[in-house]
Amino acid sequence: MDEPRRGRLYVVATPLGNAGDLSPRAREILSAADLVLAEDTRRAGLLFKRLGIGAKRYMSFFEHNEEGRVTQVLAELDQGHDVALVSDAGTPLLSDPGYRLVRACREQGHAVSPVPGPSAPVAALSASGLPPYPFVFLGFLPRRDVDVRRLFEEYGATKATLVFFERKNRLTATLELAAETLGDREFCVARELTKEHEQFILGRLSKREDVQLDLLGELTVIVGPPAEELRTSEAEMAAVLEEEVLRGGRPKEVARRTAERVCGWTAKAVYERLMDKSG
Repeated sequence: MDEPRRGRLYVVATPLGNAGDLSPRAREILSAADLVLAEDTRRAGLLFKRLGIGAKRYMSFFEHNEEGRVTQVLAELDQGHDVALVSDAGTPLLSDPGYRLVRACREQGHAVSPVPGPSAPVAALSASGLPPYPFVFLGFLPRRDVDVRRLFEEYGATKATLVFFERKNRLTATLELAAETLGDREFCVARELTKEHEQFILGRLSKREDVQLDLLGELTVIVGPPAEELRTSEAEMAAVLEEEVLRGGRPKEVARRTAERVCGWTAKAVYERLMDKSG
Protein backbone atom coordinates (compact mmCIF):
# COMPACT_ATOMS: atom_id res chain seq x y z
CA MET A 1 0.00 0.00 0.00
CA ASP A 2 1.37 3.38 -0.98
CA GLU A 3 2.25 5.76 1.83
CA PRO A 4 0.25 9.03 1.88
CA ARG A 5 1.94 11.90 0.14
CA ARG A 6 3.88 14.28 2.38
CA GLY A 7 4.03 17.96 1.60
CA ARG A 8 7.14 19.92 0.72
CA LEU A 9 8.39 23.23 2.12
CA TYR A 10 9.54 25.70 -0.53
CA VAL A 11 11.78 28.60 0.48
CA VAL A 12 10.87 31.16 -2.19
CA ALA A 13 12.74 34.35 -3.05
CA THR A 14 10.49 37.25 -4.03
CA PRO A 15 11.34 40.56 -5.77
CA LEU A 16 13.19 43.28 -3.85
CA GLY A 17 11.16 45.91 -5.67
CA ASN A 18 10.95 45.12 -9.36
CA ALA A 19 8.14 42.62 -9.98
CA GLY A 20 9.89 41.48 -13.17
CA ASP A 21 12.52 39.74 -11.06
CA LEU A 22 10.13 36.96 -9.97
CA SER A 23 11.28 33.79 -11.72
CA PRO A 24 8.82 31.64 -13.70
CA ARG A 25 9.51 28.75 -11.31
CA ALA A 26 8.80 30.93 -8.26
CA ARG A 27 5.51 32.02 -9.82
CA GLU A 28 4.57 28.40 -10.49
CA ILE A 29 5.42 27.29 -6.94
CA LEU A 30 3.57 30.20 -5.31
CA SER A 31 0.52 29.65 -7.50
CA ALA A 32 0.35 25.97 -6.58
CA ALA A 33 1.18 26.20 -2.85
CA ASP A 34 -1.56 25.15 -0.43
CA LEU A 35 -0.30 27.55 2.24
CA VAL A 36 1.93 30.64 2.18
CA LEU A 37 3.91 31.67 5.26
CA ALA A 38 4.60 35.41 5.33
CA GLU A 39 5.91 37.95 7.83
CA ASP A 40 3.13 40.34 6.86
CA THR A 41 0.17 38.53 5.29
CA ARG A 42 -1.43 41.77 4.09
CA ARG A 43 1.77 42.81 2.34
CA ALA A 44 2.09 39.33 0.83
CA GLY A 45 -1.49 39.51 -0.43
CA LEU A 46 -0.81 42.83 -2.15
CA LEU A 47 2.39 41.45 -3.69
CA PHE A 48 0.60 38.37 -5.03
CA LYS A 49 -2.17 40.53 -6.47
CA ARG A 50 0.43 42.70 -8.22
CA LEU A 51 2.10 39.57 -9.56
CA GLY A 52 -1.17 38.19 -10.86
CA ILE A 53 -1.21 35.22 -8.48
CA GLY A 54 -4.68 34.20 -7.31
CA ALA A 55 -6.03 34.20 -3.75
CA LYS A 56 -4.07 32.04 -1.32
CA ARG A 57 -4.34 30.75 2.22
CA TYR A 58 -1.86 32.70 4.33
CA MET A 59 -0.35 32.18 7.78
CA SER A 60 1.60 34.89 9.58
CA PHE A 61 5.16 33.80 10.27
CA PHE A 62 7.56 36.21 11.94
CA GLU A 63 10.33 36.31 14.54
CA HIS A 64 8.13 36.29 17.62
CA ASN A 65 5.73 33.52 16.56
CA GLU A 66 8.06 31.24 14.58
CA GLU A 67 8.60 28.75 17.39
CA GLY A 68 4.86 28.34 17.94
CA ARG A 69 4.11 28.03 14.22
CA VAL A 70 6.53 25.16 13.56
CA THR A 71 4.16 22.48 14.89
CA GLN A 72 1.29 23.86 12.80
CA VAL A 73 3.37 23.89 9.64
CA LEU A 74 4.63 20.35 10.24
CA ALA A 75 0.98 19.24 10.59
CA GLU A 76 0.19 20.85 7.22
CA LEU A 77 3.09 18.99 5.61
CA ASP A 78 1.96 15.72 7.22
CA GLN A 79 -1.40 16.20 5.51
CA GLY A 80 0.31 16.43 2.14
CA HIS A 81 0.01 20.19 1.78
CA ASP A 82 2.80 22.07 0.04
CA VAL A 83 3.91 25.17 1.93
CA ALA A 84 5.76 28.23 0.56
CA LEU A 85 7.81 30.44 2.86
CA VAL A 86 8.36 34.03 1.68
CA SER A 87 9.83 37.15 3.26
CA ASP A 88 8.67 40.72 2.71
CA ALA A 89 11.28 40.97 -0.06
CA GLY A 90 14.25 38.93 -1.23
CA THR A 91 15.42 35.54 0.04
CA PRO A 92 13.89 34.15 3.26
CA LEU A 93 16.07 33.31 6.29
CA LEU A 94 18.63 36.07 5.51
CA SER A 95 17.84 38.32 8.51
CA ASP A 96 14.32 36.88 8.42
CA PRO A 97 12.66 34.01 10.32
CA GLY A 98 12.62 30.47 8.93
CA TYR A 99 15.78 28.77 10.18
CA ARG A 100 14.00 26.90 12.98
CA LEU A 101 11.28 25.74 10.61
CA VAL A 102 13.71 24.47 7.96
CA ARG A 103 15.70 22.65 10.63
CA ALA A 104 12.55 21.06 12.08
CA CYS A 105 11.45 19.94 8.61
CA ARG A 106 14.83 18.29 8.02
CA GLU A 107 14.68 16.56 11.39
CA GLN A 108 11.16 15.27 10.68
CA GLY A 109 12.05 14.03 7.22
CA HIS A 110 10.09 16.63 5.26
CA ALA A 111 11.57 17.75 1.95
CA VAL A 112 12.74 21.36 1.74
CA SER A 113 13.46 22.98 -1.63
CA PRO A 114 14.97 26.42 -2.27
CA VAL A 115 13.49 28.53 -5.05
CA PRO A 116 16.36 31.01 -5.49
CA GLY A 117 16.10 34.52 -6.77
CA PRO A 118 16.57 38.10 -5.55
CA SER A 119 18.84 38.69 -2.57
CA ALA A 120 19.74 42.17 -1.34
CA PRO A 121 23.25 41.29 -0.07
CA VAL A 122 24.19 39.58 -3.34
CA ALA A 123 22.58 42.27 -5.51
CA ALA A 124 24.43 45.01 -3.64
CA LEU A 125 27.76 43.18 -3.85
CA SER A 126 27.39 42.51 -7.56
CA ALA A 127 27.08 46.19 -8.47
CA SER A 128 29.14 47.90 -5.75
CA GLY A 129 32.59 47.59 -7.29
CA LEU A 130 34.00 46.41 -3.95
CA PRO A 131 35.75 43.02 -3.60
CA PRO A 132 32.90 40.46 -3.58
CA TYR A 133 34.67 37.58 -1.84
CA PRO A 134 35.29 36.44 0.71
CA PHE A 135 32.41 38.27 2.33
CA VAL A 136 30.57 37.99 5.63
CA PHE A 137 26.87 38.84 5.90
CA LEU A 138 26.00 40.29 9.32
CA GLY A 139 22.27 40.78 8.83
CA PHE A 140 20.71 43.67 10.77
CA LEU A 141 23.23 45.10 13.21
CA PRO A 142 22.51 45.15 16.96
CA ARG A 143 20.99 48.30 18.41
CA ARG A 144 23.63 48.92 21.09
CA ASP A 145 26.88 50.57 19.98
CA VAL A 146 28.94 48.28 22.20
CA ASP A 147 27.49 45.24 20.44
CA VAL A 148 28.08 46.75 16.99
CA ARG A 149 31.68 47.52 17.92
CA ARG A 150 32.21 43.95 19.16
CA LEU A 151 30.75 42.55 15.93
CA PHE A 152 32.99 44.73 13.77
CA GLU A 153 36.06 43.77 15.80
CA GLU A 154 35.27 40.05 15.53
CA TYR A 155 34.52 39.88 11.82
CA GLY A 156 36.77 42.75 10.76
CA ALA A 157 39.70 40.61 11.89
CA THR A 158 38.88 38.15 9.07
CA LYS A 159 39.76 40.89 6.54
CA ALA A 160 36.68 39.93 4.54
CA THR A 161 34.20 42.31 2.94
CA LEU A 162 31.37 42.98 5.41
CA VAL A 163 27.74 43.26 4.30
CA PHE A 164 24.86 44.26 6.54
CA PHE A 165 21.47 45.95 6.68
CA GLU A 166 21.10 49.22 8.57
CA ARG A 167 18.28 51.57 9.49
CA LYS A 168 18.47 55.01 7.93
CA ASN A 169 18.50 56.82 11.29
CA ARG A 170 21.55 54.83 12.44
CA LEU A 171 23.64 54.90 9.27
CA THR A 172 25.90 57.84 10.18
CA ALA A 173 26.63 56.50 13.67
CA THR A 174 27.30 53.01 12.34
CA LEU A 175 29.80 54.21 9.75
CA GLU A 176 31.55 56.21 12.47
CA LEU A 177 31.82 53.04 14.57
CA ALA A 178 33.12 51.18 11.51
CA ALA A 179 35.81 53.82 10.99
CA GLU A 180 36.88 53.63 14.64
CA THR A 181 36.89 49.83 14.75
CA LEU A 182 37.99 48.80 11.25
CA GLY A 183 40.19 51.70 10.22
CA ASP A 184 39.95 53.39 6.85
CA ARG A 185 38.18 51.18 4.29
CA GLU A 186 36.04 51.69 1.22
CA PHE A 187 32.29 51.48 1.72
CA CYS A 188 29.15 51.41 -0.35
CA VAL A 189 25.56 52.14 0.66
CA ALA A 190 23.09 50.51 -1.74
CA ARG A 191 19.69 52.18 -1.51
CA GLU A 192 16.34 51.00 -2.86
CA LEU A 193 17.78 48.08 -4.83
CA THR A 194 15.96 47.33 -8.13
CA LYS A 195 13.49 50.17 -7.49
CA GLU A 196 12.99 53.42 -9.40
CA HIS A 197 15.26 55.42 -7.11
CA GLU A 198 18.04 52.81 -6.82
CA GLN A 199 21.31 54.42 -5.78
CA PHE A 200 24.86 53.34 -4.92
CA ILE A 201 26.79 55.76 -2.67
CA LEU A 202 30.54 55.08 -2.54
CA GLY A 203 33.20 56.51 -0.27
CA ARG A 204 35.93 55.89 2.28
CA LEU A 205 35.25 55.60 5.99
CA SER A 206 37.83 58.31 6.72
CA LYS A 207 35.99 60.71 4.39
CA ARG A 208 32.41 59.66 5.07
CA GLU A 209 31.40 63.30 5.69
CA ASP A 210 32.02 63.93 1.98
CA VAL A 211 29.01 61.84 0.93
CA GLN A 212 25.29 62.30 1.48
CA LEU A 213 24.13 59.92 4.20
CA ASP A 214 20.69 61.39 4.94
CA LEU A 215 18.92 58.71 2.94
CA LEU A 216 15.46 57.24 2.64
CA GLY A 217 14.45 53.68 1.80
CA GLU A 218 15.94 50.24 2.35
CA LEU A 219 19.72 50.30 2.89
CA THR A 220 22.30 47.57 2.33
CA VAL A 221 25.80 48.54 3.45
CA ILE A 222 29.09 47.07 2.25
CA VAL A 223 32.44 47.74 3.92
CA GLY A 224 35.37 46.52 1.88
CA PRO A 225 38.44 44.67 3.16
CA PRO A 226 41.50 46.54 4.43
CA ALA A 227 43.80 47.70 1.64
CA GLU A 228 47.03 46.16 2.85
CA GLU A 229 49.11 47.89 0.20
CA LEU A 230 47.99 51.26 1.59
CA ARG A 231 48.72 50.40 5.21
CA THR A 232 50.61 53.18 6.95
CA SER A 233 53.93 52.01 8.36
CA GLU A 234 54.25 51.69 12.12
CA ALA A 235 56.80 54.54 12.19
CA GLU A 236 54.45 56.86 10.30
CA MET A 237 51.54 55.86 12.49
CA ALA A 238 53.65 56.54 15.60
CA ALA A 239 54.45 60.04 14.31
CA VAL A 240 50.76 60.80 13.79
CA LEU A 241 50.00 59.36 17.22
CA GLU A 242 52.53 61.71 18.81
CA GLU A 243 50.80 64.67 17.15
CA GLU A 244 47.42 63.56 18.45
CA VAL A 245 48.78 63.00 21.97
CA LEU A 246 49.98 66.62 21.96
CA ARG A 247 46.48 67.74 20.96
CA GLY A 248 45.22 66.18 24.17
CA GLY A 249 42.20 64.11 25.08
CA ARG A 250 41.49 60.72 26.58
CA PRO A 251 43.56 57.81 25.24
CA LYS A 252 40.64 56.27 23.35
CA GLU A 253 39.84 59.61 21.72
CA VAL A 254 43.50 60.06 20.76
CA ALA A 255 43.50 56.55 19.26
CA ARG A 256 40.31 57.24 17.32
CA ARG A 257 41.66 60.46 15.83
CA THR A 258 44.91 58.74 14.90
CA ALA A 259 43.15 55.80 13.21
CA GLU A 260 41.15 58.20 11.06
CA ARG A 261 44.34 59.87 9.79
CA VAL A 262 46.20 56.68 8.80
CA CYS A 263 45.45 53.63 6.64
CA GLY A 264 45.14 50.05 7.84
CA TRP A 265 45.17 50.82 11.56
CA THR A 266 42.10 50.39 13.74
CA ALA A 267 41.45 52.56 16.77
CA LYS A 268 41.84 49.44 18.90
CA ALA A 269 45.30 48.68 17.45
CA VAL A 270 46.43 52.29 17.91
CA TYR A 271 45.08 52.30 21.47
CA GLU A 272 47.07 49.16 22.28
CA ARG A 273 50.24 50.78 20.93
CA LEU A 274 49.52 53.87 23.01
CA MET A 275 49.00 51.82 26.17
CA ASP A 276 52.20 49.84 25.55
CA LYS A 277 54.11 53.10 25.22
CA SER A 278 52.52 54.58 28.33
CA GLY A 279 53.29 51.44 30.32
